[in-house]
Amino acid sequence: MGLFDFLKKNKDRMKDPEDYFQVTINDEGVIVEHPKREKEQVKWADIDNIKIITTDQGPFQPDVWLALLGKDSGCLIPQGAKGHEEVYNVVSKYDRFDFENVIKAMSSTDNQEFLVWTRECL
Repeated sequence: MGLFDFLKKNKDRMKDPEDYFQVTINDEGVIVEHPKREKEQVKWADIDNIKIITTDQGPFQPDVWLALLGKDSGCLIPQGAKGHEEVYNVVSKYDRFDFENVIKAMSSTDNQEFLVWTRECL
């Protein structure tokens, strides 16, 4: 068995960690599910802060997260998860979304949090 045969045969076992997250987006909000975590959800209207959280865990664990945070609810979406880009495209259109902090976050390899939007600035 050659290397390509091995990779093809073991494709499912070699999934990226982000592949196990299921992100559901609807008119009311976002739901994030993972087989080993509790279900997380937040309504669009309840989001008070949006952060990008970076960690030093990559590449073996998700190392960039989009955090949608409300007073009593919230969810974390790893970059690369199916649905992450769709959620980002929605929230990045919020008034006063901080693209400079997005750029800073994408350059970080440390454990840091970058506030990219807050309801307080409205």
